[in-house]
Amino acid sequence: MTVVTSDTPRGFTWAQYVICLNGIVWREGLRFLHQRERFVSALVRPLVWLFIFAAGFRQVLGISIIPPYETYILYEVYITPGLMAMIQLFNGMQSSLSMVYDREMGNMRTLLVSPLPRWYLLSCKLLAGTAVSLLQVYAFLAIAWFWDIEPPHIGYLTVLPALVLSGLMLGSLGMLISSRIKQLENFAGVMNFVIFPMFFASSALYPLWRVLEGSPLLYQVCQFNPFTHAVELIRFALYGKMNWLSFVVVGGCTAVFMIGAVLAYDPSRGIARSRPAGGET
Repeated sequence: MTVVTSDTPRGFTWAQYVICLNGIVWREGLRFLHQRERFVSALVRPLVWLFIFAAGFRQVLGISIIPPYETYILYEVYITPGLMAMIQLFNGMQSSLSMVYDREMGNMRTLLVSPLPRWYLLSCKLLAGTAVSLLQVYAFLAIAWFWDIEPPHIGYLTVLPALVLSGLMLGSLGMLISSRIKQLENFAGVMNFVIFPMFFASSALYPLWRVLEGSPLLYQVCQFNPFTHAVELIRFALYGKMNWLSFVVVGGCTAVFMIGAVLAYDPSRGIARSRPAGGET
């Protein structure tokens, strides 16, 4: 009798899992390098906010001393963590767009019929998208440094785990959305319906205490917005501190979104079962 140990789950060796991960990450990296306009467009949006809008709002929206800051700060310093999260939000939606495109072209179907577990294939895709977003965020921080946005030097390192976790959450959200979109033409409207409410109903552009002064209802919406907690997790980590509430919320949302995406991409037991004949899986 042959006993299958836990070291070789489902008959695959760890080397085969690593080869699969390497292949998917390498493919996403090549796609990113060949789409230079994607890299430029990912930086244009936050830089416009940083260089133009922040200059106009600086006198109107001065920021008082609030955690994690220990002194008064300029408006552009405050919005930098929110713009970093914005890059990851748009990258997560862009990655989900590529999944819809790959599904229409047949590439995604080829990937999902691999004998490797479907959850692992989607996790590799998610990790590859998160790695791309990290490159974009650090490129933005390098440009912002010339605009006198200088967090503590250790902050560039301590913010990395927060960026990874927030990137996983936003990427898994995009993956979950892509599982429900059947046609590429429908994606733009859905993406705008998700991106803009999440971004503007958060602490990315203004502190929540100012939101509370203007609208208690909007304040509650911001509190329940997972993007708010992604921004705050990045904000605290950039200054070498930890926001435990945001960490728990972002980690929990990542797990929920990822589980939902795995179920949605598995027609045999997913949240959207395929039609028996002629239906799209």
